[in-house]
Amino acid sequence: MNVPSWEQLSYVVTVVGLPIAIGVYLYEHRKERANEEDEVYQLLSDNYQDFLKVALANPDLGLFSATPTGLTPAQKERRFIIFTMLVSLFERAFVLLYEVQMSPHEKRRWSSWEDYMREWCRRAEFRAALPALLPGEDAEFVKYLEKLVASEKEAPPAGLP
Repeated sequence: MNVPSWEQLSYVVTVVGLPIAIGVYLYEHRKERANEEDEVYQLLSDNYQDFLKVALANPDLGLFSATPTGLTPAQKERRFIIFTMLVSLFERAFVLLYEVQMSPHEKRRWSSWEDYMREWCRRAEFRAALPALLPGEDAEFVKYLEKLVASEKEAPPAGLP
């Protein structure tokens, strides 16, 4: 092969190969980002499952009862700690998953968390604890949760009869 042939080949590589390489890089980058987002969502879901195990281990607190019975001061303190854990988990989900503009896939993920939040915002004892739980939390999260509380206040209470 002579010099002009090599030169011609280098042009072909530049014109064809470079755009293909950029395309492959962008595809792999998007795929990697989607995998990271899936991992974050899964970790948050696992944390919510752990929270549910804590709630299950404390049936005397009536966390899933529509009409909780009178609680002792020690039970009220345990319930407050559990609510603190829950608000912390909700804030983490909000910070990691919520965006004003979301793709359909992101919106689908976020909707499951919004459902959890709405469910808890229907509970009078959770709403009553929020003023003590929200100071110091992310300001955008606080606004979002307060909006949910206002919209769910009149909804039927969540929980079992």
